[in-house]
Amino acid sequence: MTLRAFEPDQTDWRLLAELQADGRLSFNELARRVHLSAPSVAERVRRLEQAGIITGYAARVDAARAGQPVLVYIQLRCMLNKCLLRTTRAEDYPEIVEVHKLSGEYCTMLKARATSLAHLEGFVERLGLLGEMRTHIVLSTAYQDRPVTEPSPDRPVTPSQGWTRT
Repeated sequence: MTLRAFEPDQTDWRLLAELQADGRLSFNELARRVHLSAPSVAERVRRLEQAGIITGYAARVDAARAGQPVLVYIQLRCMLNKCLLRTTRAEDYPEIVEVHKLSGEYCTMLKARATSLAHLEGFVERLGLLGEMRTHIVLSTAYQDRPVTEPSPDRPVTPSQGWTRT
């Protein structure tokens, strides 16, 4: 017997929207907002957690107000035998908050925070020992933290002109 992946329904998506807006809502308040009983909400949230759709609950922290106002994205092309993910540990680079493996010219995209430009300079010097990089300092953030919503249908693809075989 094969297990089907859990697929959220419309009520689950409403619960997810509410929890992404405020993860501290009680089951009673969630029930009021989505028009279900608190036990039904508790069961649905438990199923979403067990399916791995809800992965945890956390506080949102303003990094700048917490003393880390410099945000940077770094494209890294590691040298042979100096892969960031294979030769270092997260504890070696506490400035790094996200690591994404890439296809293309660079192997890794990092998101990092620093307390000052001098701190960033020292971090970049240490990171540069691993390979070539491109740094992008964030001047301001216009939009972030879009909640996960129900997937929209695939967008139509415009066929290319002049690149078809007859």
